[in-house]
Amino acid sequence: MAIILITGGAGNVGGGSLAIRLVKDPVNFVVVADNLSTGSISNLPDATVPNFKFIQADVNNYDELSAIMLSFKFEYVFHYAAVVGVKRTLESPILVLRDIDGIKNMLNLAKNTGVKRIFYSSSSEVYGEPVTLPQHEETTPLNSRLPYAVVKNIGEAFCRSYFQEFGLSYTVFRFFNTYGPGQSEDFVLPLFLKAALKNAAIHIYGDGSQTRTLCFVDDNIETTVKILEKNLAVNDTINVGSDVEITMLALAEKIIALTKSTSKIIHLPPLIEGDMTRRKPDITKMKSILQRPLTNLDEGIKLLIRHLNQQG
Repeated sequence: MAIILITGGAGNVGGGSLAIRLVKDPVNFVVVADNLSTGSISNLPDATVPNFKFIQADVNNYDELSAIMLSFKFEYVFHYAAVVGVKRTLESPILVLRDIDGIKNMLNLAKNTGVKRIFYSSSSEVYGEPVTLPQHEETTPLNSRLPYAVVKNIGEAFCRSYFQEFGLSYTVFRFFNTYGPGQSEDFVLPLFLKAALKNAAIHIYGDGSQTRTLCFVDDNIETTVKILEKNLAVNDTINVGSDVEITMLALAEKIIALTKSTSKIIHLPPLIEGDMTRRKPDITKMKSILQRPLTNLDEGIKLLIRHLNQQG
């Protein structure tokens, strides 16, 4: 049996969905640790599932994390716990910087408790403003001053350093805008979609020409699970996302059309910082692992609309 820890699983669309996917295989025993500051139990597997356990804990607190790590002999750890969301990370930079404690806690405990590999949730934010496109794993300009991006860069450096010093294997996932059921409204697609379903105004910062790529959660999860199960991307960094760019204005217009909404688009002043002009990852590694086409954005939005309508 593979014993797996996912930190931050209850508050992360990828983490919760990953837990649900992993417990489907009875050879896995999955523990999720989350402080529920932004997460929800509803994002997790049912508590009655025999090979699943939820523990409410703050992984930035060494004592709380060590109690978990010493109670189970984890083979694999997905370290997804982090303060996320543009608005939240801009308003609470000290809270963001505290996540460095969690990274160090996890790596120190992992190397001392026999963990085979750490899977670290990094972010497209490490690329800052694009210098070259598409954004390749080997070309990281490190030009972002935002605490969130700095912390993600530090986390990546810690993973590489612990491998070099202690032989603790790692995989760094650089996630690009994953969306899907259970995602917080802090993120652009669910924010736009829920407004459209209510025929409420959709607010866009600036002229809406900034681009993002949007990855449906199933593509994210299938990639990460294959990396785990087939022992791929060991001691490596991989972009996980879509390589199809869309402007924020075009995304709002698409959502209005797909929902047949009467929502109006309202342009707000541009953000002072944190709203990068473009995002487009090189996903050559991801495509070689996934071995199938990614979910089309229109189809992903329709799946999410169906999910939201079923929720009422």
